[in-house]
Amino acid sequence: MALSDTSLPEPPHPAAPGAAHSGAAPPLDAADRERLLAGAHHDPHALLGAHPVRGGIAVRALRPFADAVSVVVDGERTPLVSEGDGLFSAVLPSARIPDYTLVVRYGQDEYETHDPYRFLPAIGELDLHLIREGRHEQLWKALGAEPMTHQGVAGTRFTVWAPNARGVRVAGDFCHWDGTAFPMRSMGASGVWELFLPGIGEGTRYKFEITSRHGHRFLKADPMARQAERPPATASVVTVSRHEWGDGEWMARRGEVPVHEAPFSVYEVHLPSWRPGLTYRQLAEELPAYVRDLGFTHVELMPVAEHPFGPSWGYQVTSYYAPTARLGTPDDFRYFVDSCHRAGIGVIMDWVPAHFPKDDWALARFDGDPLYEPGNDGRAEHPDWGTYEFDFARTEVRNFLVANAVYWCEEFHIDGLRVDAVASMLYLDYSREDGQWEPNAHGGREDLAAVAFLQEMNATVYRRCPGVVTIAEESTAWDGVTRPTDRGGLGFGLKWNMGWMHDSLQYMSHEPIHRKYHHHEMTFSMVYAYSENYVLPISHDEVVHGKGSLVSKMPGDWWQRRANLRAYLGFMWAHPGKQLLFMGQEFAQGAEWSERHGPEWWLLEDDYHSAGDHRGVRDLVRDLNTVYRATPALWQRDTGPEGFRWVAVDAADDNVLAFLRFDAEGRPLLAVSNFSPVVRHDHPLWVPEEVPGWTEVLNTDAARYGGSDVINPAPVKPEDGHVRITLPPLATVWLTPAV
Repeated sequence: MALSDTSLPEPPHPAAPGAAHSGAAPPLDAADRERLLAGAHHDPHALLGAHPVRGGIAVRALRPFADAVSVVVDGERTPLVSEGDGLFSAVLPSARIPDYTLVVRYGQDEYETHDPYRFLPAIGELDLHLIREGRHEQLWKALGAEPMTHQGVAGTRFTVWAPNARGVRVAGDFCHWDGTAFPMRSMGASGVWELFLPGIGEGTRYKFEITSRHGHRFLKADPMARQAERPPATASVVTVSRHEWGDGEWMARRGEVPVHEAPFSVYEVHLPSWRPGLTYRQLAEELPAYVRDLGFTHVELMPVAEHPFGPSWGYQVTSYYAPTARLGTPDDFRYFVDSCHRAGIGVIMDWVPAHFPKDDWALARFDGDPLYEPGNDGRAEHPDWGTYEFDFARTEVRNFLVANAVYWCEEFHIDGLRVDAVASMLYLDYSREDGQWEPNAHGGREDLAAVAFLQEMNATVYRRCPGVVTIAEESTAWDGVTRPTDRGGLGFGLKWNMGWMHDSLQYMSHEPIHRKYHHHEMTFSMVYAYSENYVLPISHDEVVHGKGSLVSKMPGDWWQRRANLRAYLGFMWAHPGKQLLFMGQEFAQGAEWSERHGPEWWLLEDDYHSAGDHRGVRDLVRDLNTVYRATPALWQRDTGPEGFRWVAVDAADDNVLAFLRFDAEGRPLLAVSNFSPVVRHDHPLWVPEEVPGWTEVLNTDAARYGGSDVINPAPVKPEDGHVRITLPPLATVWLTPAV
């Protein structure tokens, strides 16, 4: 006999029910028996396991389809009597409850196992209190599947929050997905159900079999699962982390400088399609080296939490605590993050707390009633995406999400969370017409519960995880997105500047001859540049759904398009705010991004006739990042007006923009953009008198980038407070004080 509780073979037929025999325990109350067998009993431990009765200790087991069950005490085996319906019992002539095991026989096969119903609860009172209060900041350590040794026995504790359920059972590959034998016990007002299953360990696939208060029974994946099956399979998987981190130096240093005062240049990536077919570990060998070579400080991952539908790009999450199994295990993902850190690359992750899909095996109507979503159907439905919104007003739901943010930062060493679709959370009338929403308690359209959630999430992450930054994708003029929570703000560290993105791309799409009429689209951003801490995002959203790639948005022939793109990138990297560029745009990919094919790497191959054109743009991005990181004027004062001064703001007829950036010591960088296709010789620009000369440190028209090589080779000396420089066509030039 093997002491295990591994998968049992399918029995040829169920054991026939029989009447109680002599030696059987006192019969169960009929109502208790019915509820137990129906999976609707709140306290199966009161009926199963060992309990004192008149004449000794009654042992009762529920093992459907078993031919026989025996109890073993001190090596002595006592058969249990069948009570029918898979119930077996006997009374042992003992004054106390002994240590015992069960031997279960199916046909000719016997298995010895510990009885799950002889164990005390494996979840503590403090955990239950914090769950009920919505203050369990490490919720994943209390709920879900936790391998452990409990009362000296190795197994897995299963816990799930399902307050509306009449009963919950554990089903999995170890019981042929029939949860009849493994009902869980209710832990009272917390709404948590618990069961310790001895012998169950890492790699076990499982779900929760829930009986709703309406009498319906269904299987649900674990909301707290830390590993999921690879889609299209949907089970949860018991997992244990064995990864040994090697990024101690990175973690100790990442919070030394506030992110808004540090270089922050982000390469946005969709991991499954960056190099299609690569796993987390294979990506770890290639992606950090590529990002480091191009000089980016961070990589931003489109959502990696498990999602059933690949073309959602991860934005419809079903397992918030599980990295997608498409690319490997949770430890494989840890290895990837570790590799990025050891290469000096920070890792930002897109996080999606605004909504979740309606898949019937996941969060939707989890225990048969609205639970994670609001009870009001009109309020629960997200009008844009056919999904459910979270019920931010519910304590436990808010806790689920706050703890999830902490989880990715603590368990996977994530350096930043870019929070998706914040605007859709903040407004009750988001994408809704009059009559489809109700005002808040003050008569306004703000979702006060969502505001409180975002404030709590940000405050908790910043308190628990030094050096982590939270970033809001927020497309409205909401006041105080990056203001600290103690001053009434939402508490984010950075915010995507959607206005700058829209205006600047709109300007660049015009033929140069028309740009003078749209000059304000490139200058307006400075009117509000210091209202928040901004990121300038050229993200995946701008290169899909018919919008074309970044280079294809530019007017003119192929040479002009690349020149426009290079000039635009030079302007973007010099503009106040951090930078973000989506994969493929760093080498002027011509086609829209496709999650099926990923970036068009073949454009860079030697045998492609225009490979040099694409390599030139890639080389420019590398040099932009190199000069950027070495020049504090470009990042140290991003969030204060003292770090910026216009030099040429009204040269609309010339399509010229020029400004100075200053570091904390007052050292300047001069950035000049000529968005017209003509060379402007000896173009005068005002400069500070104290600078004796200026040296060109970057020119997007340089020949090595594919430009016409109109450059300023020698230092330019000012006369009467002005310099006269040559402006190349469709180009941006950076100059710093001559040494």
